[in-house]
Amino acid sequence: METFIDIVLFILLVCTALAVVRTQSLFATAMLAGAFSLLSALLFVTLDAVDVAFTEAAVGAGISTVLMLGTLALTARFERPPSHSPVIPLFVVLVTGAALIYGTLDMPSFGDPNAPAQVHLAPDFIQRSPEEIDVPNIVTAILASYRGYDTLGEVAVVFTAGIGVLLLINGLRHRRRRKDKEDA
Repeated sequence: METFIDIVLFILLVCTALAVVRTQSLFATAMLAGAFSLLSALLFVTLDAVDVAFTEAAVGAGISTVLMLGTLALTARFERPPSHSPVIPLFVVLVTGAALIYGTLDMPSFGDPNAPAQVHLAPDFIQRSPEEIDVPNIVTAILASYRGYDTLGEVAVVFTAGIGVLLLINGLRHRRRRKDKEDA
């Protein structure tokens, strides 16, 4: 059942990505990008990466969507037709995708019990966490202690993005107030 859910989420991600590429409405593109981030967060949850899912939902779906909508308020509502051929960007994307796929060919299979993370890291964390950290949940011990700086960095990114959104919204309000005063 879990594999079925993962496949459905991947299919929805691909469909959403294709819809983002094909639509001409910038508002629809911003909304679809937010939906793509939420689908990614759901996929991370099914893969037991809840911390990454939370960050993706907060930054990808929340803050990025608000920033795109704020930018959309300052620009046109529809995309202009491109003035150049899309062949070179398509070629660059295909070469980059091929390089990324080639780079993952030597990775262990998903869930492989003989993967380095399962053989070297996991037993070490399971053994040392109760003694060193004294937190009963090993995932919490890893996130709060061993990866403490990484988690602090994620929190700082989310906080900074939130402050940026608040400043953007505040700037848009002042700009509209000035424009209303000039029009009056």
